[in-house]
Amino acid sequence: MSVSKIVAAAASGVGGAGLDVDEVFSTFLYDGNALSAQTITNGIDLSGKGGLVWIKRRTSDDGNSMDHVLIDSERRNGTSTELDYYLRSNTNEVEIEANDAFIGTGNFNNNGFTVGYANHVNKNNIDYASWTFRKAPKFFDIVTYTGNATAGTTISHNLGSVPGMILVKNYSGATGHWRVYHRKINGGTNPEQYSMRLNQTTGDNGDGGSWNNTAPTTTQFTLGNGSTNESGRNYVAYLFAHNNNDGGFGPDADQDIIKCGEFLDSGSSSTPSDVNLGFEPQFILFKRRDGDSDWYLMDVMREMSLNDARHLRANDNGAETNFSSGYFKPNPTGFQFRGDLFGTNKHIVFMAIRRGPLAVPEDATKVFHVNSYSGNSNSNVYNTGFDVDMNINTQTSSSPKYLLSRLTNKYLETNTTASEGAGPSTVFNSESNVINLNQSWWSNSNNVMSYSWKRAPSYFDIVCWDGNGSARTIAHNLDAAAEMMWVKRRSSTEDWTVYHRDTGVNKYYQINSTGTGGTSSTAGGGAANIWNGTAPTASVFSIGTHDRVNTNGQTYQAFLFSTAPGVSKVGSFSHTSGSATNVDCGFSNGARLVICKRTNDTGGWYIFDTAQGIVAGNDPHLELNSAGSQVTGFDVIDPLSSGFTIASGFLSSGTYIFYAIA
Repeated sequence: MSVSKIVAAAASGVGGAGLDVDEVFSTFLYDGNALSAQTITNGIDLSGKGGLVWIKRRTSDDGNSMDHVLIDSERRNGTSTELDYYLRSNTNEVEIEANDAFIGTGNFNNNGFTVGYANHVNKNNIDYASWTFRKAPKFFDIVTYTGNATAGTTISHNLGSVPGMILVKNYSGATGHWRVYHRKINGGTNPEQYSMRLNQTTGDNGDGGSWNNTAPTTTQFTLGNGSTNESGRNYVAYLFAHNNNDGGFGPDADQDIIKCGEFLDSGSSSTPSDVNLGFEPQFILFKRRDGDSDWYLMDVMREMSLNDARHLRANDNGAETNFSSGYFKPNPTGFQFRGDLFGTNKHIVFMAIRRGPLAVPEDATKVFHVNSYSGNSNSNVYNTGFDVDMNINTQTSSSPKYLLSRLTNKYLETNTTASEGAGPSTVFNSESNVINLNQSWWSNSNNVMSYSWKRAPSYFDIVCWDGNGSARTIAHNLDAAAEMMWVKRRSSTEDWTVYHRDTGVNKYYQINSTGTGGTSSTAGGGAANIWNGTAPTASVFSIGTHDRVNTNGQTYQAFLFSTAPGVSKVGSFSHTSGSATNVDCGFSNGARLVICKRTNDTGGWYIFDTAQGIVAGNDPHLELNSAGSQVTGFDVIDPLSSGFTIASGFLSSGTYIFYAIA
């Protein structure tokens, strides 16, 4: 059992609280409606636990204010329903009353929050980003206090660890800049003697007065008699942890979900900066500390991908913009930064939060969705109930099979060898939990099938890498040995390549082909030169030097599948034509999706699903390897509570590999 599985099983979660990342942090995108209060359901318990909601309008179409809006659970007037005041990270102003003109009936709920009808948070047809930080040990805490102008005053906190970053703002009295403590200011040498300003671009400045030249501890931080402690003013402090995962387990072990660190920006795309976090990030706030720069906010929901890097700036009220392609590339263990944003050899401090979830899924509806629709209105925009990481969509008439990935924000076609292409920009980044296959994607939206996956341990993962021509291993976050892998060269034409556990590392298949695949004896090295003769593990898979997986200068993407008990199953079966074959997947209510491929002879990659029909009768189906129309008029697959039944007549006698979802 891998590390994160042990941690989840031991309920060590965030600081031992038995929590997953998704329970304490959320990036949620939404579209304003301006008509009434809008409830944002992100799964975060704010009413019971408290926390911070940070909202920013992403687009501009008029002269209305686009300031950041920060609302927290501690600055209240004593009522249980109204969130009365908000701060703005881009100004030095004190808090603003959140009356009906702005936040309206904004509430903190047990699974999210509610916004009113103000332009700041809910203007009609305007895109918004929200980041929610729940109070939890070793992740995030909020403290309020009243200044007394006495150097050496200590403020207690409940973070349960030494803070990695602290944001302090006076919310009463005269204006005052946000003060920032970061453990890596001045390179980590006496950072308590310095500060930065969240609402300005300036770098780290000598500032012993803010923290009284005293380092924070696991229980308190210290104030000087200056800008963080002026007499009679009210202050709020937001404290972010820095997890030091030492590999231990139990209630005192760090879950390793938040890091506050520093990297050196080389300033060159040819020599990128590789930052090892120990996890793949979903959110990052970063700034140059040794000179002027903006405070950049990025997250995976707004295309923090290999091809795009949309960002907002905490110190600025401007609209969302995009870095040049390739500036920021997340990977399974951290991220890569390249380009000339800051200049040569500049020091960048950051706060990064890990991508979740950390627990193996137990409910297939939380990680897989199948949808079919016809018509031309808005039926091609629908809610899956989760943030989608991969989507396969096609029409039931003759059509390519498009596979879209959030990690690249591009698409591949499973039925061709073509390199990746650009799909609709709104597919993943328009709203949370929403797939938007807009009209520019299809000439019409009649009879579309759409399949959506969420990444989760022991279920599904996505990995990208650059080829270098040398046999090596590729890290992943599946947290289990991959039982099936689909690999595709992104940057130029090449066949798809498939690994399956039941046929082993000396065999490969092609999704874009009905063929029987290749073996280790195939010319050019075959499977031995693809999988390097090595089975995948819970943390890496191996690649050889074959063009399909590792040509120097080419880019690649792999989709990793595994068996999550009761949710998904990777396996194989033998079938005899003329008799029915029951396939037990360990499910309780049958399969919603089955993909199967004959291995001892030619045969298509058949897709069966409950939207097309897995019934005791004819079952329409598609093929991943073909742009052909839906096949109808055959009884191929029947319901079975533990999995599925292959009917007697359609499939030829032979052996088959399959992938099924409950």
